[in-house]
Amino acid sequence: MHALIVIAHPEPLSLTHAVAARIGEGLVSANPANTFELADLTAQRFDPCFSKADLAVHHRLSVPPADVAAEQARIDRADALVLVFPVYWWSMPALLKGWIDRVFSNGWAFDFRPEAPLVKKLRHLRVHLVGIGGADADTYTRHGYSAAMKTQIDHGIFDYCGAEVVSSHLLLDSETAEPAITLQAGENVGRKLFETSATTA
Repeated sequence: MHALIVIAHPEPLSLTHAVAARIGEGLVSANPANTFELADLTAQRFDPCFSKADLAVHHRLSVPPADVAAEQARIDRADALVLVFPVYWWSMPALLKGWIDRVFSNGWAFDFRPEAPLVKKLRHLRVHLVGIGGADADTYTRHGYSAAMKTQIDHGIFDYCGAEVVSSHLLLDSETAEPAITLQAGENVGRKLFETSATTA
């Protein structure tokens, strides 16, 4: 089984990058036949700006630009998509949101035409979300942030395309807890990545 692990963080030495690497290590240790690819959106200088060219794709007036088509091909090769990101203002960073805006396009991720019912085209895709937040669990619960993130990301993005969010993790207290705790949690995500039962934390 093969996983595409997408990272959105500007610092290569960040906890986010380290967690992504541990997820990869975990999935290989669970089964040496498993493979993974790390997609560092900052390092590859992915352009997150939704342009006129992207709008033309949405309206089916053009094919996806080369950078978008390359990302779609990466996802098509994967059995699982893992998004690893720091929580910025109770959501994902703009870079990752822009990647989704452009890559999950009409005609590839879903099929929308005003005269026909919506077709969800990513029903085969299994998604794992790993958000890394600085606040504690009580803060997320008290203000409803966890539920809000699930609504906008799990449901608003992936359910619209038919993709199954198999696991959705918030690794919290990242600025105060021992990094080893967060890294071990990342490795555990990797070990369970291709288990049949869904886990949500």
